[in-house]
Amino acid sequence: MGNIKQETMPVIRDLRDFDRHSGNLLERLVFNYRPLFMLLMALATVVLGYMAATRLELRPSFEKMIPQSQPYIQNFLENRQSLRGLGNSVRVVVENTQGDIFDPGYLDVLKQVNDKLFLTEGVDRAWMKSLWSPAVRWTEVTEEGFQGGPVMPDTYEGKPEQIEQLRQNISRAGIVGSLVASDYKSSMLIVPLLDKATASGQRIDYHAFSQMLEEQLRDKIEFAGDSAARKAGEEGKGQYKVRVIGFAKLMGDLIDGLIQVMMFFGLAVVTSLIIIYAYTRCVRSTLLVVGCSLIAVVWQLGIVAWLGYAIDPYSVLVPFLIFAIGVSHAAQKMNGIMQDIARGTHRLIAARYTFRRLFIAGVTALLADAVGFAVLMLIDIPVIRDLAITASIGVAVLIFTSLLLMPVALSYVGVGAKAAERALKIDTRAEGHKGFGKLWDLLDRFTTRKWATGAVLVAMLMGIGGFMVSLQLKIGDLESGAPELRADSRYNRDNAYITSHYALSSDLFAVMIKTAPEGCLNYKTLVLADRLAWELQQYPGVQATASLVNAVRQITAGTYEGNPKLNSIQRNQDVLNYAAQQASVNSPELFNTDCSLMPVITFLKDHKAETLDAVVGIAEKFARENNSEDRQFLLAAGSAGIEAATNIVVREANRTMLLYVYAAVTLFCLITFRSWRATLVALLPLVLTSILCEALMVAMGIGVKVATLPVIALGVGIGVDYALYLLSVQLHYQRQGLPLSQAYRNAVSFTGRVVGLVGITLAAGVVCWVWSPIKFQADMGILLTFMFLWNMLGALVLIPALSYFLLRHPVLQAHVAQAAETDTSQRQGMPHALTTSE
Repeated sequence: MGNIKQETMPVIRDLRDFDRHSGNLLERLVFNYRPLFMLLMALATVVLGYMAATRLELRPSFEKMIPQSQPYIQNFLENRQSLRGLGNSVRVVVENTQGDIFDPGYLDVLKQVNDKLFLTEGVDRAWMKSLWSPAVRWTEVTEEGFQGGPVMPDTYEGKPEQIEQLRQNISRAGIVGSLVASDYKSSMLIVPLLDKATASGQRIDYHAFSQMLEEQLRDKIEFAGDSAARKAGEEGKGQYKVRVIGFAKLMGDLIDGLIQVMMFFGLAVVTSLIIIYAYTRCVRSTLLVVGCSLIAVVWQLGIVAWLGYAIDPYSVLVPFLIFAIGVSHAAQKMNGIMQDIARGTHRLIAARYTFRRLFIAGVTALLADAVGFAVLMLIDIPVIRDLAITASIGVAVLIFTSLLLMPVALSYVGVGAKAAERALKIDTRAEGHKGFGKLWDLLDRFTTRKWATGAVLVAMLMGIGGFMVSLQLKIGDLESGAPELRADSRYNRDNAYITSHYALSSDLFAVMIKTAPEGCLNYKTLVLADRLAWELQQYPGVQATASLVNAVRQITAGTYEGNPKLNSIQRNQDVLNYAAQQASVNSPELFNTDCSLMPVITFLKDHKAETLDAVVGIAEKFARENNSEDRQFLLAAGSAGIEAATNIVVREANRTMLLYVYAAVTLFCLITFRSWRATLVALLPLVLTSILCEALMVAMGIGVKVATLPVIALGVGIGVDYALYLLSVQLHYQRQGLPLSQAYRNAVSFTGRVVGLVGITLAAGVVCWVWSPIKFQADMGILLTFMFLWNMLGALVLIPALSYFLLRHPVLQAHVAQAAETDTSQRQGMPHALTTSE
């Protein structure tokens, strides 16, 4: 670097020689009133910490998981009161492992479960179904007409003849495969849930509901009260087993998993401590870096609670990211202060110097991070919008904790003398082409024609290959069960049992047929409903269909002594009216009270993206061809219908989101670099990372859905920071007239360690997610780790290679002459003066 003077930020050892009124207004306010500033920060931490501890809630919501402005969802919500059995529900299966359901002991246990669930707050009791529900009825045709009644005999007392009567009623009711397992070893309770508890008016607490299922049902019945065995994941040793699936149970299991996830947060803290200490070898500065980042998390959670937001299983991951980003920012402030102290500058002055150099760069980089978060607000799914708001709050908080609190705190405690001396030696060795200098020499080769061409060609081949693989990326779930949880989780084991023992799955897709009052009994309407059901049945992924048409056919045939010739839809309106009257008793869920809405319910074999896309295509085509003023075919209700609508929004948002985030980052880079060529150099590595990330998702069998949608946007928003590190310094030197090789060599020697530290710190903060019991968090951890590390490597290798072709001869700016005059002074400050904060 040559003989260098330090004129702009000279070494000042005595505070009396420093002009405390120098610097901008913000610097003077913060550092000249340090005690007041620290007091205000401490008070804010205490208040927000108290709010986070006392008011923050884990509150998942069924409504927030669905895109409420999507046409299918609007159709469902408008007609929700008429479709109360097709919304949010839980399915509970009680199995007899040592017999069948016709065991008096089993039926007593089933009654206990039925009564407990029936009296549980938030259950929609009118639509609950089980063998003990009066609404579950049997019907048969006799010489005298129809006979029927509840499946469970009214006078049941466990006598053998009553058990035999129950067996006959089950057969006549046709519920084998739906409420009764095909092997008769278990039966199901279908428990629809209300939006809010009827007594309190509060939203249902899914975690409390899930805990009730575990403690009041599973523990008592399956584990004989031994909750420790259940929590340890052991199999119950009792005669009866309880299996539960449904949205409420899934959310409860996710929240249980999040409690374990807190251990991973602790692991991330420990990992960051190790990385920062290995970098600095200074205990006090390491603790400050991690401490300021933890304060940012406390502030974030406190503000979220203060604004009335709740944490859900998806947004709870954001504090991990905020912590990791905060560590990387704070580490850079610490690095700049350490270098100044090593040169003899007083710790307070060193802190002010670092603030001057890095505050604007830090805010600028945080804005780049915010782009990746803010663009998520454009997605029409409330849970993702809440995640974006929570993350944006966290980014705003980092301005106070990492960019302001960290340098002020270090101005009090400073850094260890040995650590400062070690940092100075490392810089000196690097300048002498030793130590890190050898690595910078290697990276500098990518500014030559041979290495640049090779790097660009390899990147192109990887991009083309990755793009071809990414074309196979699917939207939605790629596996049966709940992909949010591990395949061996209790929930997915329960789901596998139910799928294998029941002919009809819990994946319901319903098309709503809306007419004028009494219009659902119109002959033409019934015929079209029958045709729709037939077309849906032709797809292999459909198990069966159910609608008012089925009931009308059976009742009509029964009216005429079971004549199979009359198992059809009659044109005679009186016959249709009578059939509907009978159906209202046995199957009230098949149409509403004024007969203006009836669903055609499709039972799907799974809810994979391929199945949902096919069924939606069939139903949409039929609706387009048959909608009229008299009747409309509206998609969609049922669990599978809601998921299909969500997949549609996710599919549209996936590309739109990337378009917006790249447009915002492009504009941001243009403003920062003032060069379209430099902007292109910064963006191309990000594009390659996005393509490879999608290819990695294909290879790992991960579909694009609510849980994984934010990952790519976050990777782009945070990944562009690496370009800021290198290109800002490189362009500075090139605009002074230095050749590309020398400019990049200076840039990477000044910022290379910081880039590596940031990449490793960010990756370390999320890589431990891989061991999470929540599968979607593990998937996000793998994807984010890949994107953080690959963005780091891509920036170090592709920025010099692309610069060879696009920035070899940049046009000198008008300020070059002035810059040249101060070149000597600036070059000494460059190792920390132009180090761009993350």
